[in-house]
Amino acid sequence: MLPMNLANALIDAFQRHPEKAAIYWGGEIITYAQIVEESDWIRNYLLKECQVNPGDRVALWMKNTPEFISILYGVLRAGAVVVPLNYFLTAPEAELILRDSGAKVIFVDDAMYKGANCMREVLPEVNLCHIKNLSAGPSETEQIMHTASVKDEDDLALIIYTSGTTGRSKGAMLTHGNLAHNVNSCVKTMRVSETDKIVLLLPMFHSFMVTVGILLPIKVGGSIVLIQSLHPPKNILQEIIAAGATILPAIPPFYRAFASSSLPELPLRLCISGAAPLPREVLKKFNRQSNMSLLESYGLSEASPVVTLNPVDGPWKAGSIGLPIHDVAVAIMNEQGLEVPRGQTGELWVKGGNVMKGYWNRPEASAEALCHGWLRTGDMGHADEEGYIYVTDRKKDMLLVNGINVYPREIEELIYECEGVKEVSVVGQIDQRKGELPVAFIVMEDGCNQNAHAILEALKPKLAAYKIPRKILFIGKLPRNATGKVLKTVLRKQLQA
Repeated sequence: MLPMNLANALIDAFQRHPEKAAIYWGGEIITYAQIVEESDWIRNYLLKECQVNPGDRVALWMKNTPEFISILYGVLRAGAVVVPLNYFLTAPEAELILRDSGAKVIFVDDAMYKGANCMREVLPEVNLCHIKNLSAGPSETEQIMHTASVKDEDDLALIIYTSGTTGRSKGAMLTHGNLAHNVNSCVKTMRVSETDKIVLLLPMFHSFMVTVGILLPIKVGGSIVLIQSLHPPKNILQEIIAAGATILPAIPPFYRAFASSSLPELPLRLCISGAAPLPREVLKKFNRQSNMSLLESYGLSEASPVVTLNPVDGPWKAGSIGLPIHDVAVAIMNEQGLEVPRGQTGELWVKGGNVMKGYWNRPEASAEALCHGWLRTGDMGHADEEGYIYVTDRKKDMLLVNGINVYPREIEELIYECEGVKEVSVVGQIDQRKGELPVAFIVMEDGCNQNAHAILEALKPKLAAYKIPRKILFIGKLPRNATGKVLKTVLRKQLQA
C-alpha cells in the first residue's frame, strides 16, 4: 500500500491503467506510463545530479507543455517543493521569487531560457535545466514502487506566489494534505470520475490549474486535455471536440468570447468559471448561446484554491459564487471576528484542510491572514437565506464616499447592462472633500459609440447619487494579470498621473 500523497496518486493511477491516455496534446496522446517514466527520470536527475534534498525548492518557469506535468510529479517524487513561476514575469521579477523561495533548481523552456540564463551571474547557485535536455527510459513497475514518495500530508508540496495585484507577491505554502483535501472536495462536489477529461487551457503556474487541471484528473485516473493553441478561440473548441472533453475550468474572458460567437455542439458536461468575478451579463449571454451548465466558483491560492461552487444539479444563482464545497466552511465575519446575520455584508473567512500553512518567510503576513484555523480572504460579501454566497468586492477595493461604503462590483454589474459595454472596472479617485469618488474605466464592443452621458443616465434610477461614477473613461482594454484579474492598482495610478 502506497503512502497517500500527491506523488503517489500518479503511481496509483499508473498501476490501475498504465496505457490509458493521461494527456491529450493536440494530435498526440501521452499515457500514464509515459508520465511515470519521465517523472522517474526527473526524480533521479534531481537527487543524483542536482543533489536535491527533501524540502528543497524547485522552480518551474515554462509555458503550458506536457513536460510541466512530468516535472511537477518528478519534483514531488523527489520529496522537493514545486515553485511554479508566472511566465509573464520579467527576469528581475522572477529573480525576486527565486531568491525569496531559495530555489535550488529551475526548469525552463525555450521561451524562458533567455531570461533564466541572464540570472546565472546573480544566482550562480541555482541549477538551470532546459526541458529539451530531458530524457526518459523505460521504468520497471517494481522499480517505481521502490521509489514511491514517503512524504506525508504535513510536508510542503507547493509554494504558490500570489498574483500581487495589491503589492509584492507572497508565497502561499501548500502541503500535500492541503492540496489532497481540495482535490478530494472537488471530486465529490463536481462528481469527477475516471471517465472525465478535464480541459487545461489556463496557465499551469496558477493554483486553479494545478489543482483542477492537473492533480484532480490524475487523482481519479481521468485525462487532461491540454490545449495546444488558444488563438483563434475556435482552435480551443476543435481540441475540446476532438478529445471528447467533459469539464472546462476557465476564466470569464474565455466565456465572454464564447458567448459572443456561435458555439457548435460540445461534449462538455460542466463549465466552471473561476479566478475572477463572472459578470451577470456574460453568464446571461453564455446561457442564451449554449445549453451547457456554466457554474461560477470562488477560490484563492491560500485555500488550495477552490472554496465554493454553484451546485452541479442547481439551483444556480446568477451573481452568486455558490455554496462551500465538500468539507470546507465559509463564514461571513465582521471586524471583530464575529459571524454576521445572513444578508449582512462582512469579510469571507474560510476553514478546512485546504487552508495553507502560511506565507513563506512572512510570519507577520501569515499571522494577519490566519486566525484560529480560519483564513481571512480579504473579500467582502454576504450569504442569502439559503446559504448561497455573494462576493461584493475586495476589501481593499471598497470605496469610502462621504464615510459610506461603496462596492465597485455593484456599479460594474449595472454598467455591464448598458448596450455595447464589453468590459468595465470601477476604482476610487481621491477627493479632498468626499474622501473618494467612483471612476469607471470602460471598454466598448467594436463599432459601439462611446456615450458616457447615456451610461450615466441609465445608472441614475438604479443607484444612489453618491455611487454614480463622477467620471467615465473609455480605454482600449483593461490591464489584467495572467489569470484575468483586473489590475486596479494600474488604473488608480493612471488617475494619479
